[in-house]
Amino acid sequence: MIDLTMNRDNLQRTIARAKEKGIIIPTFAQMRNPDLIPDKIKEKLKSVGLWDLNPLNLFRISWHNEPKESGGTFGPVNFIEVPQELSGVKARIIILTGKWFPTGCHKVGASFGCLVPRLVTGQFDPTYHKAVWPSTGNYCRGGAFNSKLLACDSIAILPAEMSRERFEWLSNIAGEVIATPGCESNVKEIFDKTKELRETREDVMIFNQFEEMGNSVWHYQVTGKAIQDAFESVKGEGDRFAGACFTSGSAGTMSAGDYLKEQYPHAKLAVGEALQCPTLLENGFGGHRIEGIGDKHVPWIHNVKNTDMVIDIDDEDSQKLLRLFNDPIGQKYLVEEVGVPADFVAKLPLLGISGIANMLCCIKMAKYYELTEHDVVATVGTDSSVMYGSRIKELEEQDGAYTACKAAADYAEHLHGIRTDAMEELTYQARKRVHNLKYYTWVEQQGKTYEEINEQWYNDHYWTDMHDQAKDIDELINEFNDATGLLKNL
Repeated sequence: MIDLTMNRDNLQRTIARAKEKGIIIPTFAQMRNPDLIPDKIKEKLKSVGLWDLNPLNLFRISWHNEPKESGGTFGPVNFIEVPQELSGVKARIIILTGKWFPTGCHKVGASFGCLVPRLVTGQFDPTYHKAVWPSTGNYCRGGAFNSKLLACDSIAILPAEMSRERFEWLSNIAGEVIATPGCESNVKEIFDKTKELRETREDVMIFNQFEEMGNSVWHYQVTGKAIQDAFESVKGEGDRFAGACFTSGSAGTMSAGDYLKEQYPHAKLAVGEALQCPTLLENGFGGHRIEGIGDKHVPWIHNVKNTDMVIDIDDEDSQKLLRLFNDPIGQKYLVEEVGVPADFVAKLPLLGISGIANMLCCIKMAKYYELTEHDVVATVGTDSSVMYGSRIKELEEQDGAYTACKAAADYAEHLHGIRTDAMEELTYQARKRVHNLKYYTWVEQQGKTYEEINEQWYNDHYWTDMHDQAKDIDELINEFNDATGLLKNL
């Protein structure tokens, strides 16, 4: 459960800071349904850029943003539907697109869900504390951005081998940027650094996305509902919501799957990971290049008991498809030779590396269950190719100039040739095996208790009670906004 214990002294300082900086905090309900956002705020947003460091952009932590760089308000959920010509399967695949969040990534939502409960309870004092955001890239970007909007100091932690674009942007937003050794797979090194900060600095508060239940609550409430809205908007006669696939990462998006399985009880929920680091599939380890998904542990916030399948994706597939989807020659090949509609090919840059991996998970699920044209599978595109320009350049330097022949080979091997290998439909005992892996990270290393890890498995109300805390948090947010007086004086 999220600790909602009040610290009244800190809270008064936080309210004063918010009033001084003009900060109004949106509710989870408003993020789910932007119709609830006051018209005066929508009007003010018409003069605000999507990435501007303006507290009003807190209201754009939503899948419903108008897809424009500046001045947008709200509309339908941002998603794309993958045509059969590209996927090679009969099932319909819909992908929510994170590009139209501030920072170009939905992680601003996850980090909001972690920070705001501690602000509106007074547990975090922005006049004293620094928010520490340990991440493999996007989460610390979202956390640093939210910290800036909420007038909090921040420290971003991420592996040294993440893309140059991440570091360049963070250097202008975060108070401190700390690079830990390694790549996407080196999550323990990030944990070690946060432990060091916790033990040596009294003014830091750690927001570890892998254990912060606010991450789970945000995705359950906001992403889950957005996928439901997207499905209902494309649903035809006889169509059914067949399943959802999310690469593990922090496992925040897996909570969206919890929501969807409540709405569509027959749906399947799959967790993806890199084949090069098969932690969930084989209790294995290794390094990989699918930026945006950590590994070698099971996140504390992952409700494994509700997960039906593990799907492993070869990182070479996501790398080669990144180039195919973004190179003009690759795009031309997809249109002229494969027959993918040109208007959809133009949207492929909306998918970053992990979004491509998520799409491949959906394809593998569709093939495994032999899904039909009446089945819909959903996932998210965490970010877009904008964040991976340096990676595309590296691929150009590594493989040379792109040609139609290379495009054909990449399509045939890394997309059309996707098989149902390296995946497992989880039995009860297999799920318990994966869940038990939490012990080594969270109980032995991170201070969680044996009792709570068993609560996660055996208490049927553990996850539902936690997800329902959004209502309590919204009440605290409304009280906070009332105390500043900013909302009623717009």
